[in-house]
Amino acid sequence: MPSSVMPTPRVDGAPQPPAAVSAVGLRKSYGDKAVLDGIDLYIPARSVFALLGPNGAGKTTTVQILSTLIAADAGQAQVAGHDLTADPQAVRASIGVTGQFSAVDGLITGEENMLLMADLHHLPKREGRRVTAELLERFDLVDAAKKPASTYSGGMKRRLDIAMTLVGSPRIIFLDEPTTGLDPRSRHTMWQIVRELVTDGATVLLTTQYLEEADELADRIAVLNDGRIVAEGTAEELKRLVPGGHVRLRFTDPAAYRNAATALHEAARDDSSLALQIPSGGSQRELRTVLDRLDSAGIEADELTVHTPDLDDVFFALTGGAVIPNQSTEAAR
Repeated sequence: MPSSVMPTPRVDGAPQPPAAVSAVGLRKSYGDKAVLDGIDLYIPARSVFALLGPNGAGKTTTVQILSTLIAADAGQAQVAGHDLTADPQAVRASIGVTGQFSAVDGLITGEENMLLMADLHHLPKREGRRVTAELLERFDLVDAAKKPASTYSGGMKRRLDIAMTLVGSPRIIFLDEPTTGLDPRSRHTMWQIVRELVTDGATVLLTTQYLEEADELADRIAVLNDGRIVAEGTAEELKRLVPGGHVRLRFTDPAAYRNAATALHEAARDDSSLALQIPSGGSQRELRTVLDRLDSAGIEADELTVHTPDLDDVFFALTGGAVIPNQSTEAAR
């Protein structure tokens, strides 16, 4: 990748602050298979950015490139202000990486795993023990610290894995499908950990196949499919990309219901429940238009609800119905 200064995106004519992670035109192929086909990324500092996509979409390859584990065939990227090609050592010093498969050594204790990581970061012995003790307490691993990591549950291993990642106080953390295979309780624990990391000032790039996870955690989401980003935005912005959104009005007065159906002639009627359904993307402007038309006719609905497509709808629309894991089924394995 050529070394150059990354452009700073602009919003409404004003430049955004420097990104924690930025990339333009990243490409990676293995033989004639294009794994990444020219993706752009802009991840603000102190945020959670989710790469959402099915297996084989290119999520892990993206993390591997940004963490300097492999080189891109083309494109340019900066992490923590450092160019991947020109200063990979500075990039590595700024990041922490937790992959799909735990880096925990099951033959030694949790505490020994942490101290080993402290040694790898060249921390003085006393500092290493202090950091280890603090992180073990933070991740609720004190009681298990002296036990072999092989005896830990899946959730405990994940917590230890992330604790090890934090030994070097990284500014940017890559979590590559960190909750794969975890039960629902452990998954929710991991979500809380991610939120706390951002509160403490970290930036998190999260890859996931779980729609609920992206919806819960991410400030912005990019949907990756067949090596390309097919959509990007907040969860709410993405939900407005697919049809199916509507406003539902319910009435208790049959006369008001009939008058509203006349005023809103495009609405679908449900005479049994005295409800009207009006196609809508859920925006404030669309909602105001509906309310203004009711006000003009002197009609007041007893109940108004806005329904928008969820991330499941977005995912299937953008990825052509790619299969996603069933969380409850997977957790039971």
